[in-house]
Parts: sequence; C-alpha cells; structure tokens
Amino acid sequence: MRKIVLYIAASLDGYIARPDGSIDWLEDDVYKLEGEDYGYNSFRQTIDTTLMGNNTYKVVKEMGMPFPYQDKKNYVFTRSSHPKADFVEFVQEDPVAFVKQLKKQEGKDIWLIGGAQLNMQLLNASLVDEMIITFVPLILGRGIPLFAGGVSERKMKVHDVSTYQNGFVQVNFKL
Repeated sequence: MRKIVLYIAASLDGYIARPDGSIDWLEDDVYKLEGEDYGYNSFRQTIDTTLMGNNTYKVVKEMGMPFPYQDKKNYVFTRSSHPKADFVEFVQEDPVAFVKQLKKQEGKDIWLIGGAQLNMQLLNASLVDEMIITFVPLILGRGIPLFAGGVSERKMKVHDVSTYQNGFVQVNFKL
C-alpha cells in the first residue's frame, strides 16, 4: 500500500505559514546554504501524487512561477467549485474517504503538502504514515499551525534526524 508522507517546514513554535499564508520566512537569506536542498529532490523521486488544501494551492499559485508539481498527479481539496485548472484535480468529497481509496491504488508514495486542516484530518484518520518536518530556527508568534485545532494525540517514533549549518533540524517521524 502507498504511504502518505507529510513533508513540510515549520517554525519552532509550530507554524507552517504567516497568518496571511505567506512563507517568505523560508526564503530568508540568513538560511541559505549553497547547494543544499534538505533531501527535497530525493524525496520528490519517491512520490507521484500530491495532496493539498485549497489555501495551500492558492499560495503555490501566487508564487509567480510555473506550477512546481507538473510531473505529479495533484489533488486540491476544496469546499467550493473551481473552474478546471492545469495540473490539478479539485476534490470536493470527504478527504478521508478519498485518500483511503487513493492509498489502495498502485503507485509511488503520496506527498501531503498541507495545510493545517488537511494535515489534521488525515492524521486523525490514521492515514499519515510518515512525517518529515524541517524545523526552522525562528519563532513566528502567530500564523497557520502545522495541525488545525482538534488534532488527536498521537505517538510517533523518531526514525532519523538531520541537522544543518543554518540551524535547520529535519526530523523524520514514523507513525
């Protein structure tokens, strides 16, 4: 069965974006390490599908570059109807039921890009198999949390930890 992997960056206080959805803090020059991708390209080779909420999709679209996951099957979960868009399929059905069926299909692993609501729903339904979280040495103070309110208690096992010269700490959790 395919795995669902949450691969994401978070501030030390657990936020994945500013209140307006901005992730500009991830691009701060103080964190740049020449030639370092934090395992991103290797990770991308293990997946063929992405899952994201509508707000996350909007942030990706507003980045001012071509859609970055054109070579993947991309599902955007939304409560409202959308016109057809290149490279994505909008899903208005229950994310839990949809992802349960998706996991049974043949293919590579599935990247749970986020956001908070989708992360919480899939974690609460025990559909997330692994989390690779890169903690950025920054306290935002407020913003969009890694998991929306209502997330259930969950015990995880640390599988691997990587540290970087810029202070990033990447933790791989198995559930």
